[in-house]
Amino acid sequence: MRLHVRLNGALAGAFVGLMIAVLADPASAQDQPAAKDTIFARKILMGAIDMNMDEIETMLAPEGQLMLADAQEHAETISTMLMAFPHLFPPPTNQWKPGADRDPATDTFANPGLWSNFADFYQRATEASKIAWSASRAKRAEEFRPLIGQLRQRCNACHALNLKTQ
Repeated sequence: MRLHVRLNGALAGAFVGLMIAVLADPASAQDQPAAKDTIFARKILMGAIDMNMDEIETMLAPEGQLMLADAQEHAETISTMLMAFPHLFPPPTNQWKPGADRDPATDTFANPGLWSNFADFYQRATEASKIAWSASRAKRAEEFRPLIGQLRQRCNACHALNLKTQ
């Protein structure tokens, strides 16, 4: 199990590094990835964050068994991913259109307000990353559990504000 978690974290880290390098390069717009490709990349990253949260929350469920070291690795992976996540929202990916027929893989469900208040979005991701990091360093389950509760609250609040539905 530990090898699997480390491998997922390593692959996610490599992916995040590649995406940041691509998006941070000040090349011309024609050299940048298509907006739909960037949207797809952030959906993959959010899916990986969700998968790691699911692993942790399964361990924390009443019938679950908390393996603190494994849960900490998931939390550290989440922390790293959340640091990179806002960088996958360049302005050309602000493409929400009410009532549009959307492809769930490549069309955005991000609220256009995210870009008009990007500093708030960035701060939310940073704070959630710090909570996940603290959880990854918790010495005991009694420290870990409430931090994951805080992380879940932060995730839910950000989704409520920044995720559009039909």
